[in-house]
Amino acid sequence: MKKVEQLWLGLSLCCAVFTSTAQTAEKEQLPDRVMLTWSDNPSSTQSVSWRAHSGSDKFLGQVVEEQSSPDLEERARVVVGKLSLLDRGAGKKDSYGHVTFGDLKPGTLYAYRVGDGQQWSSWNQFRTADATGDFSFIYLGDAQNDLRSRWSRSIRKAFQQEPNARFIVHAGDLINRSNTDSEWGEWYEGAGFIHQMIPAVPTPGNHEYRRDSLEQLVLDPHWKVQFNLPKNGPEKLQDAVYFLDYQDVRIISLNSQLIMLDSLAALSQEEWLEKVLASSKKKWNIVVMHHPVYSTAKNRDNTILRERFKPIFEKYAVDLVLQGHDHTYARGTVDSPRPVYLLSVAGPKMYDSDSERWMQVAASHTQLYQVIRVTDSRLYFSSYKLNGELFDSFELPKK
Repeated sequence: MKKVEQLWLGLSLCCAVFTSTAQTAEKEQLPDRVMLTWSDNPSSTQSVSWRAHSGSDKFLGQVVEEQSSPDLEERARVVVGKLSLLDRGAGKKDSYGHVTFGDLKPGTLYAYRVGDGQQWSSWNQFRTADATGDFSFIYLGDAQNDLRSRWSRSIRKAFQQEPNARFIVHAGDLINRSNTDSEWGEWYEGAGFIHQMIPAVPTPGNHEYRRDSLEQLVLDPHWKVQFNLPKNGPEKLQDAVYFLDYQDVRIISLNSQLIMLDSLAALSQEEWLEKVLASSKKKWNIVVMHHPVYSTAKNRDNTILRERFKPIFEKYAVDLVLQGHDHTYARGTVDSPRPVYLLSVAGPKMYDSDSERWMQVAASHTQLYQVIRVTDSRLYFSSYKLNGELFDSFELPKK
């Protein structure tokens, strides 16, 4: 009897190992790193990117208006996407799929999934922008380090507090070492399912860049395959310089790493920014960039931003300039009531705040997240500690 029991135990263990191996293999075939962004009008389109199985030859999306029925496939519209190859170096290439759902209704909740027709992601939801009305979004400073273990607390607490936020602004340095796939993996793991439901509005930082063999600045190749963004920026800078109109807000992303280190790219962005602000008919204009106009960390001074971009911000009364890089918190106005300059940090890497000359509010060694609520007549800004305690807040009336 004992031998029979041992044989049965051995068979059970073998079956368990086989089942576990089969499940792991099946999971590796499924789409992952699913990311919502916008490449076009947020009220009628939604872009999705995902990492696909290397053997995939079809890149599909299904979308259907959410009606709380489990019979999603029967009503879903199929949209054919396209392939992008990510060259990680050393002969390593990953496949990414991209699809943009179009002809959507404003202010409507949709369910979607992506895959190759056989292997699909889970069904997720997104909501298109309304024509008018109040909404909120989240702003996060640098993530950069300990993404899975410590930064995750920031984005998850922000989502817990503001689950209906319409998008999340990332102010650069999402990772620490450019083109390090494991760090991007931690970034996705830290955010969990959040960006499968809430679109990202990212701008790059210095840690998304490296220099190639010719000493030319190169943006992390993950950026382009992960973030499908509007192509309305200056020529050759459209991967990271763009503007996005969401209801009555114009969000403008500048590539401050190239402003600081490339004179031609700086001039191109300066001229483009002037045109984008001059043509804006939105009630609120918000600039997002990584390097701060006014630094807080010791021995940092971004002169070009103050001399050439600050006058444009003030000329067009930009409402907010959302920044990162200095791993502190700071808020203040300088010379004029608009713009309000803001720095924040969501990850665990911290600097000391060296100067408080321009700041109305400052903090160091504190992880924070920000919620910005937009109404017809006012903009409400709130910064929170990770225990949910309100740290700083203010409001701006409509110009």
